[in-house]
Amino acid sequence: MADEYVTHERRTTTDEPAAAQPTHTTVIHESKSSSGGSGLVIALILLVAVVGGFYLFSQTSSSEVARDNAIADAAQDVGNAASQIGDAAESAAEGAANN
Repeated sequence: MADEYVTHERRTTTDEPAAAQPTHTTVIHESKSSSGGSGLVIALILLVAVVGGFYLFSQTSSSEVARDNAIADAAQDVGNAASQIGDAAESAAEGAANN
C-alpha cells in the first residue's frame, strides 16, 4: 500500500589524473512512504459501517417487538370479544329457557 520512492545518485568527479586525487562518490537515498493516512480513512469508513449496521439492527429489533406487542394486544381483544359473545349467548339461552 505504501508508495516508496528511492533515488540513487552517484557522482564521480575527476579533475586530475586518478592517481593524484581520489575519486569522490556521493550516494543519496530518498525514501517517501505513506504515514498511514489511508489507513485512517479506511478505519473511519469501517467505524461508520459498524455504527450504521448496529443502528439498523436495533431498529429492526424494536420494530419486531412493536409488531409482536400489537399482535398480542389484538389476540387479547379477540379473546375478550369471544368471552362477551359467550356471555351474551348464555344470557340469551337462559332467557329463552325461562319463557
